[in-house]
Amino acid sequence: MDYLNDFTKELIATGVLLILVILSRLIVSKVVRSFAKRSQTIEKRTRLVLKYIHLLMNILAVIALIIIWGVQTKDIFFVLSSFTTIVGVAMFAQWSILSNITSGIILFFSFPYKIGDNIIIHDKDFPIQAEIEDIGAFHVYLKTKEGEIIVYPNNLMLQIGITILKQPEEEMEFTD
Repeated sequence: MDYLNDFTKELIATGVLLILVILSRLIVSKVVRSFAKRSQTIEKRTRLVLKYIHLLMNILAVIALIIIWGVQTKDIFFVLSSFTTIVGVAMFAQWSILSNITSGIILFFSFPYKIGDNIIIHDKDFPIQAEIEDIGAFHVYLKTKEGEIIVYPNNLMLQIGITILKQPEEEMEFTD
């Protein structure tokens, strides 16, 4: 019981933080799902983006817990410097993966194309005309008229010019 008296403020702050994290995760999930529904985004992509956002929120919650419980600065510095060194080496080695994940999140919220669209990728060395089959966390899957499946990195979808070909008249939707 003496432990509870000594750390009452920290326990209350931890409880409030946990409630805030749960509520914010629910609100963010609702907002992202609403956006995905309005933009007709596939559920698989929505879950993937939510996973990344929840991971970021969890990291921030852990940082807040460290602050609440008053971990010594020298201990935090030692852990962060070790962690940063490891992550820095890993990210340098895997920079393209990080770039594709970030691009995947950006494309989720501002992707002007959707699955089923026919596009032309204006790559001067290897132009591609294909239909978008799937949009993943790292790659966009394209299917050419010849039936080839091309896996195209998300970060290049943001860097290279792309033309969306018009849909045939019978497939186009008109709203009043």
